[in-house]
Amino acid sequence: MTMSELERFASWVEDLIRQRGYDIDSPRGGGKSRLADEAGVHRAAITRLLQGQSMPDLETTRRLAHVLRVPVRDMLIRSGRLSEEDLPLPDLGGGELDAVAPPRRLTLEEAAAGLGVPREQWDMFIRVAGQFLPAGADADSARGSADSAGGSADRGSAAAKGAGQG
Repeated sequence: MTMSELERFASWVEDLIRQRGYDIDSPRGGGKSRLADEAGVHRAAITRLLQGQSMPDLETTRRLAHVLRVPVRDMLIRSGRLSEEDLPLPDLGGGELDAVAPPRRLTLEEAAAGLGVPREQWDMFIRVAGQFLPAGADADSARGSADSAGGSADRGSAAAKGAGQG
């Protein structure tokens, strides 16, 4: 990694930190300390990054991404560690039909598989994640390919139907 890549990344992160309301400009603003505390990292790691001295390690990058509400993928690509080709976005069935048909939603089973949820925990994942689907979500989109997942589709669609209640 060249110095200019590190400086570009540091500048991007600095702007992001300010946008998220952390006062990193005044000596007693406490923004660096608050960010470090919320991310569970050392304040020195924040300082070194902002001064363009060093790139944070992967765990620090992950924690900062979470606190700054930016995808880890974006942090890794912006840092120059990985490229968009290294971390492709999933193809959600778009293509030339995008102008005509809305993109297909992921099923809860596809989400579980894509997130690496162990197969034996899919039922629990589907029950919990289904609670967060918007009210009136199409039960069939929650079911998707679950018909072959050993009956978990019924629980997933029940969770989808019950979303927003309670």
